[in-house]
Amino acid sequence: MSGEAAPPLARSTLDRAAHRRGDAQWLTEAWLRARVLLLDSTDEGRTLVRAETSPPTLVLFGAGDVPAGSESMAMFLGVEPDGVPVFAVDAPLPAIPGTRAVHLREVGHLLADREAGIFTTALALVNWHTRHGYSTSTGAPTAMDEAGWSRVDRNGGRIWPRTDPAMIVLVHDGVDGPDGRCLLGNNASWPGTPGGGRRYSCLAGYVEPGESAEAAVLREVREEVGIGVERIGYVGSQAWPFPGSLMLGFLATANPSEPVRVDPSEIAYARWFSRREIGAALAGQTVDVGDGARLILPPPSSIALFLIHRWLDGWVDAGS
Repeated sequence: MSGEAAPPLARSTLDRAAHRRGDAQWLTEAWLRARVLLLDSTDEGRTLVRAETSPPTLVLFGAGDVPAGSESMAMFLGVEPDGVPVFAVDAPLPAIPGTRAVHLREVGHLLADREAGIFTTALALVNWHTRHGYSTSTGAPTAMDEAGWSRVDRNGGRIWPRTDPAMIVLVHDGVDGPDGRCLLGNNASWPGTPGGGRRYSCLAGYVEPGESAEAAVLREVREEVGIGVERIGYVGSQAWPFPGSLMLGFLATANPSEPVRVDPSEIAYARWFSRREIGAALAGQTVDVGDGARLILPPPSSIALFLIHRWLDGWVDAGS
């Protein structure tokens, strides 16, 4: 997927070339002509972008410009349209004039399709490796294998990168025009924002074992705010590698007259917002949400804001 029709972290131009991951000879040759992205897992997976460019562009290195020994820990991300292989390496970031270190949350929505795909894939892999130094079945230490796409223990036991599916849904009333409303919540675990802001977002939760994504939408909305939904429609998905989720985005309708009853262990506040209010907040205007707090919407790299924009722009046919 690419362009505005896709969630911000669902864009890529890479050919993952999975058939090359076990080809040691090809990988050795590919490393010598590769573009390499450095990420620092000790700094939340930040990487370098060129400070003077808009939109920001990733700093990619040649194999000879990265720390010695990087080849043995390099993760093969894929091949670019021009035929050049791309690798990622978990290493401290060098100090380079004209660059700055950034997190994917900060710049994911600003990056071009090519660079969004590289950064998102690299961060997802780095986060998985950081959390899987030991076998989940035997407890034995594991080492990177298959160019970063698996880990193996000394007895040959192998594990592969895992992604946790989670649903996220924008619940709305199905009404067109400025008076149409959507239901957003403030998670009980979220800290306050500077200047008296209170962040509201779409309702979300992990898909449980033995459950479909649509069933998770029904369950999570009922658990978190106590209302039923219908006309559940899938919109799109994107990786959310913080540390390793796949967000499955939905729209669904509900009756605003049904009382909202939050689960305080999950949701601190929940309320309906009109298109007028959402549009005002996006335009930088103050929207009061009570107790002197103002509305803060989700960050631009999230699929939550993508769903809000879909609804705000009038794309409300959840059954399509």
